[in-house]
Amino acid sequence: MEMIYVFGFAIALVFALGLTPLVKKFAVKIGAVDVPNARKVHTRTMPRLGGLGIYGAVIITFLLIYPWIPDSIFDTVREANLMKALLVGGSIIVLIGALDDRFELSAKVKLLGQIVAACVVVFGFDVTVNFVNIPFGSGHISMPDWIAIPLTIIWIVGVTNAINLIDGLDGLAAGVSGIAIGTMLVMAFVMGNWEVVLISLVLLGSVVGFLFFNFHPAKIFMGDSGSLFLGFSLAMLSLLGFKQVAVVSFLTPLLIIGVPLSDTFFAIVRRWRNKKPIFAPDKGHLHHCLRELGFSHRKSVLIIYGIATFFGVLAIIQSIAAVHEANWVTFIVVCIMLFSLQIGAEIIGIVDKTRRPLLDFLLRLRMKTGTDSHSK
Repeated sequence: MEMIYVFGFAIALVFALGLTPLVKKFAVKIGAVDVPNARKVHTRTMPRLGGLGIYGAVIITFLLIYPWIPDSIFDTVREANLMKALLVGGSIIVLIGALDDRFELSAKVKLLGQIVAACVVVFGFDVTVNFVNIPFGSGHISMPDWIAIPLTIIWIVGVTNAINLIDGLDGLAAGVSGIAIGTMLVMAFVMGNWEVVLISLVLLGSVVGFLFFNFHPAKIFMGDSGSLFLGFSLAMLSLLGFKQVAVVSFLTPLLIIGVPLSDTFFAIVRRWRNKKPIFAPDKGHLHHCLRELGFSHRKSVLIIYGIATFFGVLAIIQSIAAVHEANWVTFIVVCIMLFSLQIGAEIIGIVDKTRRPLLDFLLRLRMKTGTDSHSK
């Protein structure tokens, strides 16, 4: 049984390594390329559609290993439905992303396609958030369908787009997604959720294989076909976590994708403060701010990898705390997360480059403490 997990990762890795160069040639041939402009960091035309390499590796791997997957891994209708929903809904997402990589679809068309994929998941495979844990309690909240269905659709579409928004540097979206998938993998392994372990390993193998061609200096971009597919996959995996009341709390999925969600949140706040449309593009995202601070392309990506890993560790700690109903750990995790987000946002200047209330308060407190110590 254990070998199926090793084979799942290895086969996905090999196919991602083999398919990505072919996808690169195909993208150039059909004109699916990314042309530099004022908002983009790269300075030369790059082939897109790299997500087809990731998606192809995932699909082929599952087709190859499916006959050898033990029945005990997907032993319930819910787990089997999640797997089918991931593949069918993911196929719709990849199609929309690939069309955008080639023809640059409007935001409304892309959003409609994502909603269609989410509706297929919800209505076609009966995958919904039926209840969520209470972060500081031992119980959970059950939700009627009229709340659960729109909440599930909003969650899928939101997470799918969050990964897409951070796809601004070589290897950034793929690496952050890989760290999030790795976090899910660790939690699933600790909790014995073997279906999530297998799906995570296949996805992780595909991402690692693609990163050989996507890390700086990139030879191909994943494009919307890749960023949307990875975001959709993370949304689906986290939905399984929502449904495991004994495993995780409401906070855990938010922590797993903390980097893209926080970047999206700060972008909305920034645009609101500057009286700009919420969906208007700008150069105020996390990776843009790090570049403005003087960090190189590669160092900026590695710093964000570190932040994503930090969120991942918090998610693992929180999930274990939820199992043991250690509410004081949850409280500490929340405090650390909020403090880190505020300090990080002020240091980097992701919302406002002039107003830094928490840093100013800490500086005044330090000066006051220093003055008091000298007076003694």
